[in-house]
Amino acid sequence: MIRQTILSYGSIRALCAAGLALAATFPAAAQASRWADDHDPTAKEMIALEHQWTDADCTHSTIVETLLADDFQGTSPEGLLYSRQDALTGEKDLKELAHACETYEVKVHFFGKSPAILYGSESAVRKGTDGKDHPRKMIWTDTWLKRNGKWQIVAAQDMPMAPKCR
Repeated sequence: MIRQTILSYGSIRALCAAGLALAATFPAAAQASRWADDHDPTAKEMIALEHQWTDADCTHSTIVETLLADDFQGTSPEGLLYSRQDALTGEKDLKELAHACETYEVKVHFFGKSPAILYGSESAVRKGTDGKDHPRKMIWTDTWLKRNGKWQIVAAQDMPMAPKCR
């Protein structure tokens, strides 16, 4: 009876030791998550590319061709899903340029060496079918992935910002 208790206690100790050894590997992965500081060159490059994507509505830049990954999936402010090809087609279908395109603060959060999520907001003014200017502000979340040494956006979600009440 005592021997069985000792074996059971020994088995528990062995399992606990194995569990602790395994758990010791997790903090290293958790520590890889970090917010980019103002001097991070990779974050600066990503933010500059986000600015170019916002400006593409005003300039018809072709940045979308290189910025979005082939397997990109986005969610529009209207709640519709769109692919990279849809984004490329949409850019070409726009007959009229927007104006007053502006990107506001962008924050970069790295998760290890290859994924990052960027959080930001932007605005632009577009002429509607009624001929009037229609301003639109959006808040967005873009997921970036580094593949073969190149950062690209693999997912985006845009949401209209409600006007602030005074």
